[in-house]
Amino acid sequence: MGKKVQVAVIGLVVLLVLGGVWYATRRRKEVPAVSNGPQTTSRGTVTPPPVITPSGEIKVGESGTVRKPAGGEGGWQPRSGESLEYAANVSKLNSTIANLKVVVGEQRTLSGKPVWHLQAFAHTENPYRMVFELDDQFDSYSDAGTMASLQYEMHLNERGQKVESVQRMTATGKEPAPPEASQARVLPGTRDPLGMMQYLRNVDWVKTPEVRSPVYDGHKLYDVRARFAGPGGTVSVPAGSFRSSKIELRVLENGAEMKDTHFTLYLANTEARTPVLLEAVMPFATARVELVKAK
Repeated sequence: MGKKVQVAVIGLVVLLVLGGVWYATRRRKEVPAVSNGPQTTSRGTVTPPPVITPSGEIKVGESGTVRKPAGGEGGWQPRSGESLEYAANVSKLNSTIANLKVVVGEQRTLSGKPVWHLQAFAHTENPYRMVFELDDQFDSYSDAGTMASLQYEMHLNERGQKVESVQRMTATGKEPAPPEASQARVLPGTRDPLGMMQYLRNVDWVKTPEVRSPVYDGHKLYDVRARFAGPGGTVSVPAGSFRSSKIELRVLENGAEMKDTHFTLYLANTEARTPVLLEAVMPFATARVELVKAK
């Protein structure tokens, strides 16, 4: 398997975990500090985009002006015990290169706040596993009301190299992290990849045709913008055929949209609003992450 396909394996496996956020394959040891004011980057000074606060309000720029978001939430809530299994495929390859399971655990309490424990497990499949062995686990503790991240964990095993990362989110830097975790400074209302995916299921796309949120993937902070693109028609995946809604995802880094990368998410038009298909067009591959089994 060539280098491009190896990169595709990493990108695809984490693709659904990130809910459409690009995952940088080169690891970074430092945890970035993020301020609420303008940031100086290689592109110059960039004013952060509006962000959704944990209270559901939107903070705009340096002024901290707050306005209510247009439209309300959809009323959907995660269900403890839900398990969704996916297969990742790359165009021009005739077999599944990786599988992914996303699980909703119990509702718990973290730092005195009710949270959902969300998990994802990713594994490469043979014959690609013989070249690039990957067994990763991701754990999210997301606010039960807003899905803002309180703690995000990565337990990675790739090519025999293990990485353990437990990060406690803070918008002020004043909340101490427990001994087993490091502190990650993020914008108010930041979601991690798993929480973002659940949040998108809760949006009332009729009343709120577009939402945006900061998303922290364990290494970098992104601005994710999701837009309702209309009915998705009938989507056929291994788990069955589903009438769907089509959501287009855009990812910005330091205020600039990532080029040559486009994601489309299809949510089933059912009470569960299950993500049934994620299509990705990336510089190195076109991919599909399809629902195989749901319970």
